[in-house]
Parts: sequence; structure tokens; C-alpha cells
Amino acid sequence: MLFRKITVQLPRGLQARHTAMFVQKVHSFKSDILIVKNGKPARGRSIMKVMDLFIQEGELITLIITGPDEQNAAEILGNFLLNKL
Repeated sequence: MLFRKITVQLPRGLQARHTAMFVQKVHSFKSDILIVKNGKPARGRSIMKVMDLFIQEGELITLIITGPDEQNAAEILGNFLLNKL
């Protein structure tokens, strides 16, 4: 299990387009991925659950990643959220 705290650097945060891109990236991994904002978790594979978090630019979130490719998932998803596409 891997925990990674990230301050989101995407312009306008995880609005619809960025959320769709994020969920698409999550689906490329075998690991289970949770996003937590202010104690509220959302499964990374669910576009609606991620959008329900209303993640804005500059907000702190935690990724909780569990599975065989957790290191790779943490790096790729972290870079995406830090706007290092």
C-alpha cells in the first residue's frame, strides 16, 4: 500500500476533461486507487465519484494505491496531477 499526498496543480483542478483523463489513466493500472480529499474517499475508476470531490487547483489530496503496479501508478498519476504531462 502506497500513500502519496499531492497539491493539485492542474488549471481549474479536476474539472470534467481532466477528470476523464485521470480516470482513463487509472484504468490502465491493475492497482486499486483511491483519492481522498478532506477525509472523503473516491474510487479512482469512477468518474462520477472523482467529480463529486470537486478537486480544485491548489488543494491537497491523498492517493492511496494498492496493487502490483502501485509505484508506477503513483508516479504517472502524481505527475498528471502536478501538471507534468
